[in-house]
Amino acid sequence: MDKRLDRILPGVQKPARYVGGEYNAVMKDKREVDLRFAFCFPDTYEIGMSNLGYRILYGVLNEMPGVWCERVFTPWTDMEEALRASGIPLYALESGDPVNEFDIIGFSIGYEMAYTAMLNMLDLSGLPLRAQDRAALAPLVIAGGTAMYNAEPVADFIDMALIGEGEELLPEVAELFRRAKREGWDKPRFLRAAAQIQGVYVPSLYDVSYKEDGAVAAITPLDGAPEKVVKRVVHDMNQSYYPVKTIVPSTEIVHDRVTLEVFRGCIRGCRFCQAGYVYRPVRCRGRDQLVEYGKAAIQDSGYQEMTLSSLSTSDYPQLVGLCDGLESFCGENHVNLSLPSLRADNFSMELMQRLQKGRKAGLTFAPEAGTQRLRDAINKNVTEEDLTRSLETAFSGGWNAVKLYFMLGLPTETDEDVLGIAEMANHAVHTWRETASSKNRGVRITVSTSWFVPKPFTAFQWEPQISREEYERRVKLLRNAITAKAVTYNWHDGDTSFLEAVLARGDRRLGRVLELAFRKGARLDAWSDCFDLNRWLEAFRECGLDPAFYANRERGRDEILPWSMISCHVSDAYLWHQRELAYQSVTTPDCRTQCSGCGANAVEGGECYRG
Repeated sequence: MDKRLDRILPGVQKPARYVGGEYNAVMKDKREVDLRFAFCFPDTYEIGMSNLGYRILYGVLNEMPGVWCERVFTPWTDMEEALRASGIPLYALESGDPVNEFDIIGFSIGYEMAYTAMLNMLDLSGLPLRAQDRAALAPLVIAGGTAMYNAEPVADFIDMALIGEGEELLPEVAELFRRAKREGWDKPRFLRAAAQIQGVYVPSLYDVSYKEDGAVAAITPLDGAPEKVVKRVVHDMNQSYYPVKTIVPSTEIVHDRVTLEVFRGCIRGCRFCQAGYVYRPVRCRGRDQLVEYGKAAIQDSGYQEMTLSSLSTSDYPQLVGLCDGLESFCGENHVNLSLPSLRADNFSMELMQRLQKGRKAGLTFAPEAGTQRLRDAINKNVTEEDLTRSLETAFSGGWNAVKLYFMLGLPTETDEDVLGIAEMANHAVHTWRETASSKNRGVRITVSTSWFVPKPFTAFQWEPQISREEYERRVKLLRNAITAKAVTYNWHDGDTSFLEAVLARGDRRLGRVLELAFRKGARLDAWSDCFDLNRWLEAFRECGLDPAFYANRERGRDEILPWSMISCHVSDAYLWHQRELAYQSVTTPDCRTQCSGCGANAVEGGECYRG
């Protein structure tokens, strides 16, 4: 660790973010490794250390003999200023060595608003931002995560993107790099070889041309690169790595607990949900294995909270049995067992009885839309009767705090749908009055809305986002309609969601905008106190690009989309059909009930959902 840090750390917020040395952090002898991997998370320590996928891949790489994976996080603004003023390059927490000394620099990017943080981390490392200006094999800059299903906005800055799940893919890339290093390959040779690995997308091996109207004209693979880069999938969750011995942070993080991933994928098929499509097919971990993992992780870490996590945890077929298997252990060790957002159509008395043995935190449900017509349009497959039954169960069981999540701006949404959210909130208050076991504490209903962002590989990838003015009008309409004192209304910042929509469906021409916005000061754009839309709008103007072209324009059925060289196994024909059904407000059964032929079953040899 650079001794100059001794002078600057006392003057920054939360210095524990920057010193490493945590319990279970992996330390290796540099003389005994031939590949050093700087695993970069383009957000703060508190966010990155709360990410289970980050912890999994850290463990996977460090289990490889001869490989040392170290963690790097985005410094907060005060620490960035101190690093630059002192001439200290960005460094890894385990060794304290500068990032630019590593063989591979890997970014985990799950959110488009992290792009400028990625550029900032490269710049703080003293590296050229653009891949074409980094001619040597090392350091190689790669990126993975959900945002990389459309890597085009950052195509100029990364050498490759890893598409899909990384537990098997990342070690394959690491082994190929080690071979290239031993045999003295140059960077172009390595990239051509890497492009043959399933799940590896090398942007420099694809030529993109554009029409006069700005749409993509053609995507042409070069030098033997595949026409379609097919995502990687972990087939057997019972054989996949789980970080039982996980790093225990030295400072409080966002999710300071043991997180058990009960299954991967989702059976539901909500038409707005990118994760629900790209993580198909559904693959469950066994109940007994989860019980053992949970116990071992608690005993090793000393945490007093455990959460059962997935895209839709209450759909785990052995959920009650899993809770039963953990019940006595959690009780004896004073561990609270919690679940994230619950499905309103399967929250039962049986499940509630298990949850109420821990502390009664608020329950969260996500109806997403205020009317049945719109819930059918987005294929939510939840009725008002489902929500009422769940609320009755919760209130009669002693809960008095419920959060309800919705989206504004969904395709086909009308003012009636917006006002329906207020009606549902009022109905929740009425249900509490009718069914609560105790009314001494009153009831707290929190309504939260976000602005719908159309994402690649969803049924709504062709849809326009409504304008900022229209979004703000709908927020005001809903705010004025919520009158009950027991209901609190929170809404998401519109500026951030607008830029997210631009970046989510952007092409590689946005690289110029990204770099210019960064030069103008864009850094931690996922944080509202750091984000400034005006600097982005200035960058768009100076680059001669219109952000509305990306956010507010409807795409045609035959348009080549910027991410058309990527395959998540779910076919475009299926997604388009789902879009058509949305406009008819016709639902599609979940995968457990009936296979709808999305294409993901090809991954599992014709079998998709396995409970």
